Amino acid sequence: MAMKKYLYETHLHTTGVSRCASATVREHLEHYKSLGYAGVFITNHFIDGNIRCGWSVPYEEAIEFYFTDYEEAVRLGREIGISVFSGMEIADSGTEFLIYGLDKKWFLDHPEYAELEIAEKLTLLADAGALIVHAHPFYENPRTKQIRLFPHLVHGVEAYNSHRTDFDNQMAMQYADNYGLIKFSGTDNHGAARETLLGGVMSDTPIKDERDFIEKAKAGELEMYIGTVAGRRAELE
Repeated sequence: MAMKKYLYETHLHTTGVSRCASATVREHLEHYKSLGYAGVFITNHFIDGNIRCGWSVPYEEAIEFYFTDYEEAVRLGREIGISVFSGMEIADSGTEFLIYGLDKKWFLDHPEYAELEIAEKLTLLADAGALIVHAHPFYENPRTKQIRLFPHLVHGVEAYNSHRTDFDNQMAMQYADNYGLIKFSGTDNHGAARETLLGGVMSDTPIKDERDFIEKAKAGELEMYIGTVAGRRAELE
C-alpha cells in the first residue's frame, strides 16, 4: 500500500488583500478542502506589491491590513477542517519572491523593511529566519523591466508555476538545478475553483507550522506536486 502524502498549496491570492485575485478566503479553503489538500499558504501581495490598501498607507496600517485575510483564513480553516499557514509575495519592479516564516509581529517590529532595496530586504528576511523562494523567475510582463536572478539571496525557486508557460517553468527548473536551489511548485491561484491546473508540495507527514515547513524544505523532505483538476479531486499521480 502506498504511503499517504499530505498535499499543500504554496502560492495563492485572496481578493480581500490582493488586487489581482477574484476568489474569497472561504472560496479558496472550500475548494482546496474538496480537492484533498491538507493545507494552504496564504501568500497575498505584500505592501510593496499589488495590495489593495495602496502604497501610501502608513506602514503599521498596511501591515495590519495585509494580515486580515490570513487571520480570517485561520478562523475559517478550523471551521472547514484545513490547515492554514502564513506567507507573502514581495515585489520589486515585477521581480517577486515568496516569503515564509515571519509573522505580523516581526513586520510591525521592523518598519525599516519598507525603506530597503530588494537585496537588502532579502538579506534582512533571511537573517530573521525566513525561507525565500524566487516566484516564477522567468515570467516577463509589462511590470518586469528585466529578468533578474538572485541565486545567492534565495533558498529556492518556484520551478513549477501553473500559470506560467512550459518554457518559463523549464528555465526555472534549470536555474534551480544549476545553482542547487530547492525546487517548489505552486498554483499561483487567484480564482479558486476557476483554476484547472494545480501545484503544491507533498510531505510524508503533516506540516505543523511555518517553521516545520522550512525545516522540511531545507532537509529535502518535500516533493513537488503538479496536477490537474479532475471533477473535484486533485489527480495525485
